Amino acid sequence: MLWDQSLITKYNLSGPRYTSYPTAPQFDNTISKIALIDKMLVPNQGPISLYFHIPFCAHLCYYCACNKVVTKQYDKGAEYVELLEEEMRLRSLMIDQHRPVTQLHFGGGTPTFLSEQHLEQLFAAINQQFTLVQDGSQDYSIEIDPREITSSKMQLLVKNGINRISIGVQDFDQEVQLAIHRVQPIKMVSDLVKDARKLGISSINFDLIYGLPKQTIAGFKETLEKVIELNPDRISVFNYAHLPDRFRSQRRILDQDLPSPELKLNLLKLSIEKLTEAGYEYIGMDHFAKPNDSLKLAQEKGQLQRNFQGYTTHAETDLIAFGVSAISHLKGVYIQNHTDLSLYQNSIENGQLAIMKGYISHQDDRIRHQVIMTLISQFELRSESIEKAFSIQFDQYFSQELEQLEQLEKDGIVEIDHLKEHTYIRVTERGRLLIRCVCMVFDQYLDSAIKYSKVI
Repeated sequence: MLWDQSLITKYNLSGPRYTSYPTAPQFDNTISKIALIDKMLVPNQGPISLYFHIPFCAHLCYYCACNKVVTKQYDKGAEYVELLEEEMRLRSLMIDQHRPVTQLHFGGGTPTFLSEQHLEQLFAAINQQFTLVQDGSQDYSIEIDPREITSSKMQLLVKNGINRISIGVQDFDQEVQLAIHRVQPIKMVSDLVKDARKLGISSINFDLIYGLPKQTIAGFKETLEKVIELNPDRISVFNYAHLPDRFRSQRRILDQDLPSPELKLNLLKLSIEKLTEAGYEYIGMDHFAKPNDSLKLAQEKGQLQRNFQGYTTHAETDLIAFGVSAISHLKGVYIQNHTDLSLYQNSIENGQLAIMKGYISHQDDRIRHQVIMTLISQFELRSESIEKAFSIQFDQYFSQELEQLEQLEKDGIVEIDHLKEHTYIRVTERGRLLIRCVCMVFDQYLDSAIKYSKVI
């Protein structure tokens, strides 16, 4: 990956993150719930991926744009776990319980907000309704707030099959932590890492954010050096999108404390330089991993994909999601739960699935989904794979898009080879940071009225 300042300046536009295609703004709240449920009932024996959204947080992080409920009342976890149990029971009536769960993820909010008792209760319910894999091949992960974890709670997670953790670091600079209302000393994170490795956690991810208030080159350089010293297997470096009109907590961040656009880009450039020097490889949007990490290996084999949790090595699975705001994806069908906790609770207590909206993909959606996900995961696309899967003539089907790509080719973002019967699109080293711009060419739903985040 090469840093090209002129290209970045020209193409640092706003656009979707493509955790799905079509993206979430296309989901429809008037769609027939019966039609969505009918799609869930299609028989399938393949592996599945489970996601559980735990919305509670004991602390308010000012930068956060997640669906969350801030409370110190930890007993709220008990009632919520009961709702998840009932939702699983309702869903299990539509899913073959013998399908192996190869991937499991707990997100939030703060999943470790749940007490040990409630976590044990949740795992027992999951085991009752689904077939969890416990032979070491599983990819079971959880997002951890270092302020909301104990050694005994970590032991419980490992006992129940968790083998990957993601730690919200954001920045080690104390002034930045105070500005975002997330104070966690480096020793707290270091002790968590040591404990996790001692217990046999096979993969540790750190989440960092650039563009936060009070960040400086010197301060973030020190954070990166400390991160590298702690030696996580994966590192995600996210762009902070300041949208106070949409997220009330962000109104507590002062505009004058935010880094300038130029400084923000330099923070990203610094991150890339320091992490690649330390031996991490750029996987794609925001993500770095060690050369032997499963993400990198999956990318080399052409098996890497994206979903609502980011990059995944389990592209072949149906994603079944539980909890408030959770989004399921089954063979081109998207189903999102209510984003309001009270509406979610009312639906479940009335014996109904908490469906708020959804989307049923048609043929063109599925074709474009495959094109976009291949490009964003592999940085290359061979047209014959699309032609074979969908019985189309790629150059004819995407004639307008190929014309649009010509400008990106002139600017050195992509290279396009028209071989004998097929077309080969490759994203250049200079273009990798701008992969969202390449994907946007194939997105027929782009809407200038929607306020997306900047691509960098």
